[in-house]
Amino acid sequence: MIDFKGSHFERDVILWGVRWYVAYPISYRQLEEMMEERGVEVDHSTLNRWVVKYAPELERRFRSRKRPVGSSWRLDETYVKIKGSWRYLYRAVDKAGATVDFLLTAKRDRKAALRFLRRAIAQNGAPKKITIDMSGANTAAIESYNAEYEADIEIRRRKYLNNIIEQDHRAIKRVVRPALGFKSFRSAAATLAGVELMHMIRKGQLQTTGELRPAKQFYALAA
Repeated sequence: MIDFKGSHFERDVILWGVRWYVAYPISYRQLEEMMEERGVEVDHSTLNRWVVKYAPELERRFRSRKRPVGSSWRLDETYVKIKGSWRYLYRAVDKAGATVDFLLTAKRDRKAALRFLRRAIAQNGAPKKITIDMSGANTAAIESYNAEYEADIEIRRRKYLNNIIEQDHRAIKRVVRPALGFKSFRSAAATLAGVELMHMIRKGQLQTTGELRPAKQFYALAA
């Protein structure tokens, strides 16, 4: 159970605020107005602290209940602006579109791609094949992983097969766009964890008993 002790607000109110922000393309000031309409007076800076604190905790709880993904992955990276500079969000989905994993990095190189690959495989197991674009860094990362772990992951470079992950990037970017650039790497990583979490829930990747709507699934993670 996630600990909400010490907060001046009830657990349900905090979860409302966190879910709305990571689920919809809104700013903190817009969210502040939405909360006020429901009788909750909370400053936008407090809403930001809630997201930064609780979104990663909810995402970590999700990982233990995440449905298995397929063995054919599509790997790519997209851009996120933090303090006026572009940083990189590595992401992978399987051929059915289920999210494999994601990782925010400061650089776009072999080391960053290999770090993402190790994390994704530790969580999901090694895939049989990975489809990438013509990125030399991603190619080098997969080759390094194969050599280091005596693996045999097939590398495919077929851009049209990566359309599925490029479309998936857009779903994430649509939600974070109102942020107008993150103020810190920590805030960006925490917010993206929440956005990716809600995106995976909507795609049916949380193992649940019974038919629960995405909002109910999100709230159940805090129980």
